[in-house]
Amino acid sequence: MKTLLHFVLFLIHLCVNVISVHGQCIEGQKSSLLQLKKSLIFDSSASSKLISWNSSTDCCSWVGVTCTSGRVVGLDISSESVSGGIDNSSSLFDLQHLQSLNLAYNGLGYGSQIPSAVGKLTNLSCLNLSYTAYSGQIPVEISRLTGLQVLDLSSDPSLYGTTILKLENPNLSLLIRNLLELTELHLDGVSISAQGTDWCQAISSSLPKLRVLSLINCNLSGPFDISLLKLHSLSVIRLDYNELSIEVPEFLSKFRNLTSLHLSECGLHGSFPKQIFQIPTLQTIDLSFNPQLQGSLPEFPKNGSLRSLVLNNANFTGLLPNSIGELKMLYNIDISSCNFTGSIPRSMEGLTQLSYVDLSSNKFNGSVPFFSMARNLTDINLSSNLLMGQINSSHWESLTILKSLELSFNLLDGTIPPSLFSLPMLQNLMLSDNQFSASCKLRRFPGFLRNQSELYNLDLSQNQIHGEIPNWIWRLGYLAMLNLSCNSLVTLEGPFLNLTSNLLLLDLHSNQLQGRIPIFQPVVNYLDYSKNNFSFNIPYDIGDFLTQTRFFSLSNNNLHGIIPGSLCNVKSLQVLDLSSNSLSGMIPRCLSATTNLVVLNLRRNNLAGTISDKFSANCSLGTLDLGANKIGGKFPKSLARCEMLAVLNLGHNQITDVFPHLLKEISTLRVLVLRSNRFYGNIGCPKTNGTWSKLQIIDLADNHFSGEIPGDCLTTWPEMMVDGDDPAQVLNHPEFQVNTFPMVYYQDAVTVVSKGSEVELVKILTIYTSLDLSCNNFSGSIPKEIGELKALYILNLSSNALTGEIPSSLGNLLKVESLDLSNNSLSGEIPPQLARLTFLSFLNVSCNHLVGRIPTSTQFSTFPAASFTGNEGLWGPPLTGDNTTELSPPPPSEKGFSHSGPEIDFDVLSVEIGCIFGFGTVVMPLVFCKRWRKWYYRSVQNIFFKMFPSLDKRRDSRGRRVSRNRRRRH
Repeated sequence: MKTLLHFVLFLIHLCVNVISVHGQCIEGQKSSLLQLKKSLIFDSSASSKLISWNSSTDCCSWVGVTCTSGRVVGLDISSESVSGGIDNSSSLFDLQHLQSLNLAYNGLGYGSQIPSAVGKLTNLSCLNLSYTAYSGQIPVEISRLTGLQVLDLSSDPSLYGTTILKLENPNLSLLIRNLLELTELHLDGVSISAQGTDWCQAISSSLPKLRVLSLINCNLSGPFDISLLKLHSLSVIRLDYNELSIEVPEFLSKFRNLTSLHLSECGLHGSFPKQIFQIPTLQTIDLSFNPQLQGSLPEFPKNGSLRSLVLNNANFTGLLPNSIGELKMLYNIDISSCNFTGSIPRSMEGLTQLSYVDLSSNKFNGSVPFFSMARNLTDINLSSNLLMGQINSSHWESLTILKSLELSFNLLDGTIPPSLFSLPMLQNLMLSDNQFSASCKLRRFPGFLRNQSELYNLDLSQNQIHGEIPNWIWRLGYLAMLNLSCNSLVTLEGPFLNLTSNLLLLDLHSNQLQGRIPIFQPVVNYLDYSKNNFSFNIPYDIGDFLTQTRFFSLSNNNLHGIIPGSLCNVKSLQVLDLSSNSLSGMIPRCLSATTNLVVLNLRRNNLAGTISDKFSANCSLGTLDLGANKIGGKFPKSLARCEMLAVLNLGHNQITDVFPHLLKEISTLRVLVLRSNRFYGNIGCPKTNGTWSKLQIIDLADNHFSGEIPGDCLTTWPEMMVDGDDPAQVLNHPEFQVNTFPMVYYQDAVTVVSKGSEVELVKILTIYTSLDLSCNNFSGSIPKEIGELKALYILNLSSNALTGEIPSSLGNLLKVESLDLSNNSLSGEIPPQLARLTFLSFLNVSCNHLVGRIPTSTQFSTFPAASFTGNEGLWGPPLTGDNTTELSPPPPSEKGFSHSGPEIDFDVLSVEIGCIFGFGTVVMPLVFCKRWRKWYYRSVQNIFFKMFPSLDKRRDSRGRRVSRNRRRRH
């Protein structure tokens, strides 16, 4: 008993001594820490560590401080909002016993270099200065810290708006050559700029114990050097966002301890080695955003260790192997935007650890798999595939923490199962572009939505839902984005004001909604009611209810009345589209003074009056479309202040003015339509170095323009001169992004005349170019400079007074599909160079003075005769027939010479005279000379009986037949 008591007393004494050793801070250490705190600039309200440091307590008890024998060996003041206060004279560097220093995620540097005094802390085994806003050269003194095991100098200039950290002198090799104990090297965002042979050999020769290598976004290039295989302990490789531009070497599969391989967006190409997927220790692999990288997935080993598989936006193909079900630890799979085919393996239904599944934008077919066993699932994205069939209600009941489900752009049908809306955590539900319908019995909007309390984003567009939208949907408190467009919805239940909804986006376009326009509370930012059957007038006070609205569209309805001036009160409005209605009256002049408006589309109405010339000096308009109204007056000169204007359509109005040369100052202009107005005069550009660098569609047709077409102007439109096969040409279209909604865009549209008919371009592709100057009074010749517009798709110069020959340079327009030169006074031949326009599907050169043979080509043979009629001197197919012999052209008529009677064809006349002369030479002697006549008859008879001997028989006086020879003897 006494022995036991002594033992207990010994333990208490020992604990007290231990506590005194570890808990009592040496005064000098405490003083250095307090001095450090005093020098630091930090936000005390955001601090959880520094705020606890005070002189009345033991420094070893302070948050972020670790002591051994009263000496500070560990200091962690990361994420303390520190914005400065550490330089080479800082008391921090008096803590000579520090083994671990973590200053990460503070704004310490703000453009200054890492203090070289860090090299004094020679006992450091862990140094973390990541994301501290330091920049410039990394000091060589760090190479003195020979005991370092972890070094993290990762940087992100965008985080604090500073310049980058770099390794130049010393370079990577000099920095790490003495760090033989290093196991983790993190230099993300540091500019190293080294070839593969350099950085690979520097690391493999200096860091034999390295386990983690993280060099993300370091300006590294390939190839991988095989010397990396010396790093037998290497388990983590992160090299994302470097321009490696290599084929992934097969020797990476020989890293037997590899657990993580990240090569996202590295310019990888070639075929990815399957063996890497089969490394037994591999847990995560990320090859995303390498579109030139090809590959397929192998058969996975049983009970494989893979936990995260990320291949999105790489060119992987083939089937998703059934053995993927063997990856029992898999929690994250993102193979979106690849080219996988076949069905989604049912074996995935047994992966119970799944948390994130993205198989979107592939070619998967079959039915939607069950994921009911994966109770940790938060995100499922199967959109943009070929999945079909109905969704079973039992698919979803156990997914109680599911937050996002995306099944859009498939072939799913049937009714939407109510179980989707019983998921308590569901925030994002995307079911658009399928063939879902509402209940056939109820023929109403899905009523089970009313039970969804957490739903934030609901997209049921492009389905077959019909009936009525109930008013309880506006009371779903968290619902912020609702898209019900492109269905068969007929009515909306009100009231719509004084609701508890937080709705920010409402898209109801392309339904059958009718009646008056519903007005929602001001919180709505995006309202699209276009392509419905709304009627009546726009409420005069509508602007008072749209105070936060940025996008508002009522286009393609049956609205009447005037445009209310209250819309000018919506200061946040960026897009206003009231096109294709029956609105009348004047355009509110206050709209031209609105500084935030980017898109104003009022075309196809009955608006009259003039366009205000009061456009704001801060005009932000990118699209102004007033086409197809009854607007008169002059062109507004103040429109030139709209320096961001890209699309201007004033076509089909009654504007009377000269060509608006002032638009030359708008370098952003892409589309200019002045068609069917009363513009007059010439269109010559005031300076030959025009600023229309992006102009792609210009339509001046059906006006009163005159003079010559200025060839020097044409050469100042570089967007029309870029060859469509140029790699710089990207298939894109102008669009305006609506603020607050990163995936919501307004797409401009324009009507052009192509192949003789009007065509609506819903998306104006940036590679689509058109030049239409038809139905004017242009004179002179067609400028040869048009041939430099190699990107042209449409060229229409018809119905003018153009003369001269068709320039052969038009043969350079290899992309042109529609060429109309009809109804002019063009002369000469059709240039044979036009025969090589293989994309030409419409040609009209009728009603000119062209002559010669129509060029022969496969393309020209497809055009009808009407394309060439009205040219008296033109011949050849399809105007005239053709045969194997050479056709003669029709005779040209001499200029200035007219015939009062029928023209004499001397070629025919000479043949007739020759026939008459020959006939007379033979017949006249037969008529007037008996001897000649007898000789002629005898000669002809002998020739005839030589040809037909059987007819050479005659009868004697007794009626018997005798031969001609016998008769002669008698």
